[in-house]
Amino acid sequence: MQRYIFLDLDDTLFQTLRKCPPDEHLQAVAFLPDGSPNSYATPKQQWLWQWFSQDFEIVPVTGRDFGSFRRVNLPFKAEAVLNHGAVILDKFGAVDEVWQARMQGDLPPYLDKLQALWTEVDSFCRAHEGFRPQWISDFDSTWYGVIKHNDGSEESLKTLLAAVIVVHQHIIDGSLYWHLNGNNLAVLPRIINKESAVDYLLGQYQQQHGKILTFGAGDSKTDAPFLALCDYALIPKNTQLAKHLLPA
Repeated sequence: MQRYIFLDLDDTLFQTLRKCPPDEHLQAVAFLPDGSPNSYATPKQQWLWQWFSQDFEIVPVTGRDFGSFRRVNLPFKAEAVLNHGAVILDKFGAVDEVWQARMQGDLPPYLDKLQALWTEVDSFCRAHEGFRPQWISDFDSTWYGVIKHNDGSEESLKTLLAAVIVVHQHIIDGSLYWHLNGNNLAVLPRIINKESAVDYLLGQYQQQHGKILTFGAGDSKTDAPFLALCDYALIPKNTQLAKHLLPA
């Protein structure tokens, strides 16, 4: 039976240095554009990769765009889900044109609503120091927006979240949704999500192989829906999703 694991990357398979346990033998795994390392795998995560590599087809499912995904120094061989599900690459690293056409065809009305919200986000960020909003674009399409803060904390981002985002009409009506994990507050069109992209690939794999065995692994609350599509789920301890499911 063909076996697949749909694998989130950041904070599941590796993380930034400040999130790593002390005195670990770390391996640099992901790099900045200038070539300097910025994410590391612990010995347990290194072992996990070795296990996955032996027994599964590994399908990364990540919020990373194409450029940052290419700076992950791991030998991925299967398809890949990027930009929180907006983009799918085939096993040769080319864009899945069927998925791309679907996403680009459905996106325009959602981007109009996102632009309306983003006008308010920009106004708040100009009035308060430290906020860094930016649009995320890849393969000639703008997909969603992200805000970071210079102090690197969720607490500062929560002020923007409460004042502008959660009360906006297009969040309330479900056209858009938000995701906060660490110093990363994303606002996305509802059609961009990891579970839809994973479901699309599951359909392809089942057509190719018949019965398949699937695992999912992820750390954040927005990973939960794609994990639920899989036969089994792996959740790292002390992560957002683990704390949500098993609160202290």
